[in-house]
Amino acid sequence: MSLNLVSEQLLATNGLKHQDLFAILGQLAERRLDYGDLYFQSSYHESWVLEDRIIKDGSYNIDQGVGVRAISGEKTGFAYADQISLLALEQSAQAARTIVRDSGDGKVQTLGAVEHSPLYTSVDPLQSMSREEKLDILRRVDKVAREADKRVQEVTASLSGVYELILV
Repeated sequence: MSLNLVSEQLLATNGLKHQDLFAILGQLAERRLDYGDLYFQSSYHESWVLEDRIIKDGSYNIDQGVGVRAISGEKTGFAYADQISLLALEQSAQAARTIVRDSGDGKVQTLGAVEHSPLYTSVDPLQSMSREEKLDILRRVDKVAREADKRVQEVTASLSGVYELILV
């Protein structure tokens, strides 16, 4: 997955720019930390359950948040917010840096983007099939199980998918 795509979906859609991230890292450095980083994540979960030929449950959930880590000597401060916004990022950075003491060198080193060959496609698997196609898979599972042995009386099948975006 490309850095541009992840940045667009995690940062831009939440009103953040790369400059905001550098400003937060600069605030971490004011406490003379040895190291600090920001971790953004968004997870999309979809689940369907079929019981005895009837779709009994369907759910879709979105979780997202930002974490801040501050390291000074042997101390590590972690803070997390369950939303991605500048305010949440500032509050998490403040919480993480108050956990550690002023003992590091306080230098911020900006790391450049490193391009790697993609291990996965940039396709959201949850959107790659329609709802009806997903439900048809469950119906086929039910049918195959019942046809495999006439003694089968109850069939429960579930289909779940997760799509995550992570930016560190």
